[in-house]
Amino acid sequence: MLSKFLPRVRKPARYCGGEYGSVVKARSSVELRVAFCFPDVYEVGMSHLGMKILYSLYNSLPYVWCERCFAPWPDMEELMRENNIPLFGLESRDSIRDFDCVAFTIQYELCYTNILNMLDLAGLPVKSKDRDNSCPLVIAGGPCTCNPEPIADFIDLFVIGEGEEVSVELMELMKQGKQEDITKSELLRRASELEGVYVPSMYTVLYNDDGTVKSVTPSGDAKNIITKRIITDFDNVYYPDSFVVPSTEVIHDRVMVEVQRGCIRGCRFCQAGHTYRPIREKKAATLARQAKTLAENTGYEEISLTSLSTSDYKQLKELVDELIDWCRERHISIALPSQRADNFSMELMQRLQAVRRTGLTFAPEAGTQRLRDVINKNITEQDLLNACAIAFRAGYNSVKLYFMIGLPTETDEDLEGIATLAQKVLYTWRESSVKKTRGVTITIGTASFVPKPGTPFQWCAQDSLEELKRKQSFLVSKMKIKNVTFNYHDAEVSHLEGVMARGDRKISDVIELAWRKGVRFDAWDEHFRPSFWRECFAEANLDMNFYACREREKDEVFPWEHIYNGVTREHLRKEYDRAMEGIVSPDCRTECSMCGAMELLGGGMCDA
Repeated sequence: MLSKFLPRVRKPARYCGGEYGSVVKARSSVELRVAFCFPDVYEVGMSHLGMKILYSLYNSLPYVWCERCFAPWPDMEELMRENNIPLFGLESRDSIRDFDCVAFTIQYELCYTNILNMLDLAGLPVKSKDRDNSCPLVIAGGPCTCNPEPIADFIDLFVIGEGEEVSVELMELMKQGKQEDITKSELLRRASELEGVYVPSMYTVLYNDDGTVKSVTPSGDAKNIITKRIITDFDNVYYPDSFVVPSTEVIHDRVMVEVQRGCIRGCRFCQAGHTYRPIREKKAATLARQAKTLAENTGYEEISLTSLSTSDYKQLKELVDELIDWCRERHISIALPSQRADNFSMELMQRLQAVRRTGLTFAPEAGTQRLRDVINKNITEQDLLNACAIAFRAGYNSVKLYFMIGLPTETDEDLEGIATLAQKVLYTWRESSVKKTRGVTITIGTASFVPKPGTPFQWCAQDSLEELKRKQSFLVSKMKIKNVTFNYHDAEVSHLEGVMARGDRKISDVIELAWRKGVRFDAWDEHFRPSFWRECFAEANLDMNFYACREREKDEVFPWEHIYNGVTREHLRKEYDRAMEGIVSPDCRTECSMCGAMELLGGGMCDA
């Protein structure tokens, strides 16, 4: 039935399935069926490494069949609703309403309405309390579970932290529960006993008169604090030997090997850099074996060495030495997506890009040294200019630089520093380039700062929408520089992200209102409708600026107070205080900050 409708949608390959490497099992041979749902389009979801890992992990269990499911684009949604086609798994095209588990990975706050839309398209009530024993269990994990409260009303349970081990434990629990025919409430009670599992229905949130959270109180045997799951032996953690190979173009279409998890740097704005602590590395031999196996099994012509800061990986030279000749013989390129200016190696980049040359990207984040010290970026202007000079002397004629605006303590002088730095990079090219006849392209990209839970800046106010727009206009006036292209993100998007990032459970009502008004795909410019969100917050009698633009009191109870990602509140506040004084903190290899993350591995100091 589906095939006759697909010619009427813009990209039918999003919904076809049947790709090389996809897993199809006999329905009668499995006890549990899992729909792994990514609340964005196929091209985005199929680029996500976490989905590739967990899809393969689930299917490695003989009693589980895991299928993929992505948010249908509005043209497909319209056809599905007109023709009563429920949301389906790509592998079988069966309705996910009939699966045992619907598992969302949530990478971005602006996908929240897509989660509700997918549940509704599946024929499921969007609120957890309205789903009975006949409904699949709805679970969620991913970075946004640092603060799961804005969508707590819609999800049965959250996985906090890293999912490779706890996912298997949940499947075992669900299998046993299905055999015993237990109720949903009993299944959730048992699941809440697993480390890293948060069942929001077992917690009561009380508020102060001013709207701030007064307390988050567990009921029954639920834990007071949910501590994230962490992989202690990263070298031996499950990793797939094959990926599903998309049959249409996706954003990141390549082999990805995760060289390390965590980051040594401690940038104060970075949520991932704090919540994925402590740093854990794989051995170069392990990574080389995984990369070669994946390349052979998928046919990809690019291997990406991924992590939050791959150039900090201690065995990078050994890994490249192990891969470079093997890849060159097979015309496979090696990508190093995250480079730091302070340890940039042109020799390494030239070796990596012997097969295919790509552009260079650096992220100074701020335009002045004063502000880089505030955010603890720990790179200097000279680090950046030296890296650019090395690249230009080697024949590179383009570089991308990423910055943030709206950072704590930022002034117009800091903003003007971005333009000044762009001019200095241009001057560096004129002084260093061996290919001046080709000209140079310098691309400056800016995003608006969003204070995130679990970071030293979780107490900070986000700039108001009006101030963000003023700063963008100010930069536009300063960026009239030949050979420099200036791009910036929509300030309205960043403002809404700031609201959602630090929201509480009352936000759930707003998300549902927005979804019922037709809000979808807020992460896509052509579908983002900020006026709808303003209307919904007004209808719910909530103030967006209360969540985004308010400085938090030192001892304020956060909505995510009961979620512990391994870094203590005391450490985060110490780093906040150091930021306000402009004092930098050393990276984890130079000096252990005693942030608390090593306690998750049994204590001691970080062996970064």
